[in-house]
Amino acid sequence: MRVFTTRRLRALRKAMLGVVGLTGFLVVWQLIPTLGLINPLYLPYVTDVLARLFEQLVDLAFWRRLGSTMTSWAIGLTVATIAAVALGTVVGLVPFLRRATHTTVEFLRPIPSVALIPLAVLMFGIQRQAALVIIIYASFWQVFVQVIYGVADVDSVARDTARSFGLTRREQLSHLVLPTTLPYLMTGLRLAAAVALILAITAEMVIGNPGLGRMIELSRSAGDAAGLYALVVVTGLLGLMVNVVFRFIERRVLSWHQSVRGEEPL
Repeated sequence: MRVFTTRRLRALRKAMLGVVGLTGFLVVWQLIPTLGLINPLYLPYVTDVLARLFEQLVDLAFWRRLGSTMTSWAIGLTVATIAAVALGTVVGLVPFLRRATHTTVEFLRPIPSVALIPLAVLMFGIQRQAALVIIIYASFWQVFVQVIYGVADVDSVARDTARSFGLTRREQLSHLVLPTTLPYLMTGLRLAAAVALILAITAEMVIGNPGLGRMIELSRSAGDAAGLYALVVVTGLLGLMVNVVFRFIERRVLSWHQSVRGEEPL
């Protein structure tokens, strides 16, 4: 009981510190244009930004564009995760494939996804499929590399023991490979979720697909600084929510793992 109370107090203290830090940030933001350190045309007052944010929240068109962005995010992340888990498991289980694909992976993985935007537009035009190419490409590597590392991290003694007990390949996958790979997979999935959101918005800004990215670009071209910053705040809140949700899922899925059992609640 005492341990539970202590953890709740720690969580409450962290939440209060977060509120204090956020309040301080907003106060400093308000003071910068007020004191004339930066022209309000380039850094609007935080009160104006929050007012514009509330206007967006009651606008049905805003929610449609938000839904379009999150749809691209969800589709891209799902396709990338399924492909990465399947290919990563096969490559990780076969040492020859790991060695044969290492150079190719290290060549393709660092390529900036935005560099593929012209190719995606040539292939699909100004459609959601073009954005999905970028999202899937960037997210795929986050999960694929983690799955390979996880599958390769299976203890050789445990693998030999499983074989000596006559476990089938399916039983080895479910009782040996999966528990070892799962922490790596959850880390890759959390990173891929953030990357997919970044690329979804970036693709909309560059390609021009309907969504938050397109709204940001339109606000910039119209010189609407308050609207631009309000949309940037929305993207930041989305990133925070994605991270919190996937951290929650990770702690639930890995509640048995030592890395989570000793972790303080956020």
